[in-house]
Amino acid sequence: MKKITTQKSCSTKKEPQSMDSKPGSDDQKAESKSNFILDTNVMLHDPNAILSFGMNDVIIPLYSIEELDGFKMDLSELGRNARVVGRVIDAYREIGLLSQGVALSTGGTLRVLFSNRQLPTELGLLEKMDHKILALALELKEKEPHKSTILVTKDTNLRIKADVLGVEARDYDSDKVTVDEIYTGIIGIEVAKDMLESFHRLGYLMVGDLKSLNPEANMFVQLICTETDQHILARIDTDVNRVVPVRTRRDGMWGIESRNREQGLALDLLLDDRIKLVTLVGKAGTGKTLLSVAAGLHKVMDECAYQRLLVTRPIFPLGKDLGYLPGGVEAKLNPWMQPIFDNVDYLLALNKKDMRRGLSWHELIKMDLIEIEPLTYIRGRSIPNQFVVIDEAQNLTPHEVKTIITRAGYGTKIILTGDLYQIDNPFVDASSNGLAYTVNRFKGNPIYGHLILRQGERSELAELASDLL
Repeated sequence: MKKITTQKSCSTKKEPQSMDSKPGSDDQKAESKSNFILDTNVMLHDPNAILSFGMNDVIIPLYSIEELDGFKMDLSELGRNARVVGRVIDAYREIGLLSQGVALSTGGTLRVLFSNRQLPTELGLLEKMDHKILALALELKEKEPHKSTILVTKDTNLRIKADVLGVEARDYDSDKVTVDEIYTGIIGIEVAKDMLESFHRLGYLMVGDLKSLNPEANMFVQLICTETDQHILARIDTDVNRVVPVRTRRDGMWGIESRNREQGLALDLLLDDRIKLVTLVGKAGTGKTLLSVAAGLHKVMDECAYQRLLVTRPIFPLGKDLGYLPGGVEAKLNPWMQPIFDNVDYLLALNKKDMRRGLSWHELIKMDLIEIEPLTYIRGRSIPNQFVVIDEAQNLTPHEVKTIITRAGYGTKIILTGDLYQIDNPFVDASSNGLAYTVNRFKGNPIYGHLILRQGERSELAELASDLL
């Protein structure tokens, strides 16, 4: 599948451009263009999608405008995106006739069209929105044969129907990351015996000495010496351009210790205050959330490095108005936040012999050491000097992740955890969600760290279920 190229362009006002131009140089240029018809779900996923197709022409079905109108009063992220798309299209309407074509800043044109074409009776009623979009695609394909007509939709079934009718269809993948090729955060490299001895003696290796290494900031390196069959874990410290040993905690933290190599590496990232953004990706039971919450409690209560621990997770559907549920915000959030509370209570139960005796997450909230913040209300906030854990981040869109991370004030550290294969949001998938997008965009940044955890530690049963089911 050919990848749709994303253009980071801003709209600028131009003279209206009609699509009924006479043959000539302009018409010859148009022959090399394609028509991209955008489904409603594409614009709800990315409100700036119309600027993601370069010099090609973008067509918005009139029926999609109607569907967007149904979302605009929603208080969720989808509602916000629907309102943004409406304002963007209206701005182009003021420039020229959308039915004829208005010039986009990318070099293409924007049109809003409809069709009365009939579809095969096997598809059912034409009144169905998807079928109206298919009819428009077929008509455009017939009327403008000199252009490729491509339907862009995140609806799998609509792509299948389009294929059967002879219409080329693609997923909107301008922000996709191939899951199988996602950055793992760790690499193995063979070193000579004398180099390993130098690492032990000096406590570091210069990055430049490892010729075969393609370094990324804060990437873990497994130094492998085949002569002595030794394996040593290290991390690239870009501040000093060195490969340094991984810092491990032998005394545990809040009653827990790393049970495997991956968890030890994750703690190294979580406890390094120089790293302001950490992403932990892994299947259920690998300890992503427990380690993050334990590190946050340690940093807030033991080291006083942060003002409080802020924990949140998407309430699906994300941003659903909590006012329709009985009780206050805490009562409404309890069912969604219970996994976090379970982790906190588990950590507190491991510390009965110290000063935390008798505490629960209720008391920690009253002491202003932990805060629960629904993502619905996070836009517009500034969050300084806090340890922020965003659980289940795979259910966020790239735009939602941007909204969250841009809330970080001075001194704040953000942890994103999630499993790319357990996604509940129908508008994202394993390769287009905000967590995978963040990994791809931040890779190599000095204040960013990432690791994929693969070994489950919850229980033998949970690990077996994760592998087999």
